Amino acid sequence: MNPVLRALIGRLLGDRGERAAVAHLKRRGMRILRRNYRTKHGEVDAIARDGDVVVFVEVKARRRGDPAEAVTREKQRRLTLAALHFLKRHRLLEHRCRFDVVAVLWPADDGPPIVEHYPDAFEAHGRGQMFR
Repeated sequence: MNPVLRALIGRLLGDRGERAAVAHLKRRGMRILRRNYRTKHGEVDAIARDGDVVVFVEVKARRRGDPAEAVTREKQRRLTLAALHFLKRHRLLEHRCRFDVVAVLWPADDGPPIVEHYPDAFEAHGRGQMFR
């Protein structure tokens, strides 16, 4: 497949996955604060509030396999730095926070996705790690 077309299809699948993940989080009572928060360190797909906890959400969408496996240690490090940037910028350093992963698996028959939510999926990594 043409690499440009493959990238476009991947982005569309990712966007669809993020919408499904956000809908899932809202159904669980979480309030979405921001989507696609970008910094020089990377992007956080969604930032939410779960009660008094600030939640940084990484969404992985795939057609097969385990999407959550794609959240590598390096990705966790970049998410930690982006989260720290958000907390500093919005003066929320004193708030508890956590990192969740939402895995979205799209079936081959284009039926509804299988959404798996992993609360507190990993701890902060690298320089600038945060305290709970």
